[in-house]
Amino acid sequence: MQTQQTVNEGLKRGYTITITAAELAAKIEAEIKKIAPQVRMPGFRPGKVPANLVKKMHGEALHGQVVNDTIRESVDKLIRDEALRPAMQPEIGLNEDYEEGKDAAITVSLEVLPTIEAPAIDGLKLEKLVVPVTDEQVDEALGNIASQNKSYTDAPKTKKAADGDQLIIDFVGKLDGVEFEGGKAEDAALVLGSGTFIPGFEDQLVGVKAGQEKTITVTFPENYQAAHLAGKEATFDITVKAVKVEGETKIDEDFAKSLGLDSLDKLREIMKGQLEQQTAGLTRTAMKRALLDQLAAGHSFEVPGTMVEAEFAQIWQQLQQEAASEEDPAAALKQIEDEKDEYRSIAERRVRLGLLLSEIGQANGVEISQQEMSMLIQQAAMQYRPEDRERFVQYIQSEPMAAAQLRAPLYEDKVVDFLFDKAEVTEREVTVEELQAAIEAEDGAAPAPAPKKAAAKKKAPAKKEAAAEEAPAAEEEAKPAKKAAAKKAAPKADAAPAEDKPAKKAPAKKAAAKK
Repeated sequence: MQTQQTVNEGLKRGYTITITAAELAAKIEAEIKKIAPQVRMPGFRPGKVPANLVKKMHGEALHGQVVNDTIRESVDKLIRDEALRPAMQPEIGLNEDYEEGKDAAITVSLEVLPTIEAPAIDGLKLEKLVVPVTDEQVDEALGNIASQNKSYTDAPKTKKAADGDQLIIDFVGKLDGVEFEGGKAEDAALVLGSGTFIPGFEDQLVGVKAGQEKTITVTFPENYQAAHLAGKEATFDITVKAVKVEGETKIDEDFAKSLGLDSLDKLREIMKGQLEQQTAGLTRTAMKRALLDQLAAGHSFEVPGTMVEAEFAQIWQQLQQEAASEEDPAAALKQIEDEKDEYRSIAERRVRLGLLLSEIGQANGVEISQQEMSMLIQQAAMQYRPEDRERFVQYIQSEPMAAAQLRAPLYEDKVVDFLFDKAEVTEREVTVEELQAAIEAEDGAAPAPAPKKAAAKKKAPAKKEAAAEEAPAAEEEAKPAKKAAAKKAAPKADAAPAEDKPAKKAPAKKAAAKK
């Protein structure tokens, strides 16, 4: 086997590995001898089939296996011998005119990770913007909980139902006089004016009394989720079993106990903790952005273009999805298209910061334990259907690149926490509005060297500063490809949660009369 370097420009490397026909033939012969004892053929005792017949039967398959194995072994040896640190999976090719009996010429193209000088982490200074939680905020939060836990009491029999009153009803829906599936319910609770049921349903029940029976006619919306009902006119036979009025919900000891807590003080304590947790997330975001800005300002080095393109592709896909959900998708898509270069600059910043954080972490012994990794895999697997979870776990365990991508965000957070501990941190109390303004301030958050946009300009579907906030740190250098064949496909999830937003839950099925 002979290796010749063909490209050495910046971070780009190229090689040609020549494997002689004699080497390949020797490997094939060795493989034939290895499998011959297991080959069965009529007329021959087990293990006594001649090698030439084994080769005739399995030669083509063995040749393909040997070539693939040799390519993999050759590329792995190249990376070890040259002490390469691939940024992404190398591109590997085999000369088009190759056939058995000829030399094989393997081309290897890749980008390597840059050599980064020891990052300066001494002298970091950060300001921690803290939002104190006031009693008034706790009272407001409790009021919101109370409004979501309204109680209703029976009204006098003569009471005519009005908006805000709760009805307990039985109903049966019909199309052309025939009851349809999903259109029937008993003891259904409906608050008039809540918009819970399809348009026109609740309006026709204003003024009813307990014990009254009424038939109403409604038309299902054209975009109704049940296709057999969409746009159809239907009748509902309704029996009003009770009319209830909203009772006063007092935030007291009994209210706390109705929520399963020991006392009102315990409820207030929990609410205060939740509010502090919410603002703590914003505080961390602001500190992390300030930290990344300091690191970005103090370090400049070439980054692999393949990593930038991969990062940009992720950003661009998210932007396109968000633009497609805007009221005017065409205008939103045009806007992000006009700012494409800026988003590419953001991708470059994210890659640079990712490599920098990775270097800092490795230099300072930041690690992810096996237990943490196992928990991470199990959490990620829960996004998949139960029958696909084990396959996902196996995929992550067998693909080093996939594991590195899964591990990267947690590793990045651990490095950031390490730097927080090293930095000189001062605290300043601010309001929630001031904290959010600090996060959204473009001059402190947008890392790309692009001009600011006029204030009157329509906002892009995704904030550039939000896209720039997270640095996609790789915990370690990319591992070389294990196979020259196509990459193994990961099992598909039902819905992949968005990076910074919780995945939306699928709405529970309701009676056909409901939205």
